[in-house]
Amino acid sequence: MREIPTTEAKSRFAELLRVVEYGESIAITRHGKTVAHLIPAVDLERASQEEAVERFRTWRRLRPRTGMTREEILAARHEGHRR
Repeated sequence: MREIPTTEAKSRFAELLRVVEYGESIAITRHGKTVAHLIPAVDLERASQEEAVERFRTWRRLRPRTGMTREEILAARHEGHRR
């Protein structure tokens, strides 16, 4: 990850966006400390998707069991569809 001071990032913003579009991440620093990251949007979307999957897995682990078999669940789902 490339580090760039805020003053340089401000003057080269359009160029930095092009670099990020091609997959590179950039840390923006002020007085040697990182204050922001420019990362590709795909990375952000992937992290959001992974977070959603993990929340679903946690929900599934914590919910009470129905006591029904898979076949019973499928039959109940299709009940009323047969005419």
